[in-house]
Amino acid sequence: MGSGIRYRAERIALALMAAAGIAVLLADLLGWLDKLAPGGALPKITLLILSTVTLFLLLEVDRLKVLDNVNTQLSKLDIDALARELKQEHYGGAIQVHRRFPDERFTGYVEAAAREVTILQTWIPNLHRFDSELKRALVDRQVQVRVLLLHPSSPVARLRDEALRTVRDPALDDDVRASVERCLSILESLYRGASASARSRLQVRVYNSLPSVAVYKADERYLVSSFLHGRLAVESTQIEIDGCNTVMGREVQHEMDTLWMIGRDVDLGDWRGSVATINL
Repeated sequence: MGSGIRYRAERIALALMAAAGIAVLLADLLGWLDKLAPGGALPKITLLILSTVTLFLLLEVDRLKVLDNVNTQLSKLDIDALARELKQEHYGGAIQVHRRFPDERFTGYVEAAAREVTILQTWIPNLHRFDSELKRALVDRQVQVRVLLLHPSSPVARLRDEALRTVRDPALDDDVRASVERCLSILESLYRGASASARSRLQVRVYNSLPSVAVYKADERYLVSSFLHGRLAVESTQIEIDGCNTVMGREVQHEMDTLWMIGRDVDLGDWRGSVATINL
């Protein structure tokens, strides 16, 4: 509506200016201009130039109006949505690669999580870095927290110990079994410090299977790494994925769902007794 009124106003103004220029030209040819404004051709020339320019603009108004249409069409485009669509199409949802696990970034994702935080690991070496944020998400924002850990007595734990033996000094570091148990103790403290309703949102399972990836998930954001020989997963390259419905997001989510089905629930009220009763 506003652009239509402006367009008509421009046409009328330009038409009046062009008509005035033509009138000045005719008055000059008939000798009236000298009688009305005697002295000097400069004003006449100026008026003639302005009339010519005005007439040209009047003829070009339709073409100039196309610019308004271009701006209108561009304003309808959602540039951010197009960028996300292209990322999903070409990169499968991967948005960044980190040299190692970005603790501060994931902590921020946990702080902003509104629905779910899920971790799939053999054990979580950096759990102490964001356990407070997990508690706030669980208690204050009613976020579902799910943790998948390797069964401490699984044969896979011994295999992982062997894969890490080049970087772990047994005299200084705990083995995989002890590391898993330490995580369970931290999660037990988190459980005991929560209300009954919050406890129901904290689910922990142990699995006896060979995991393919380590995954830290907060809502739609994933951080994914591999279990390499001689290196902890958190010290390996991390692929950051945005979106459960992206190509990579679906694959990672399927792996997490598969191991969740394989896993067995741990009662954090007595995790030692609970783990001991789980048959491998």
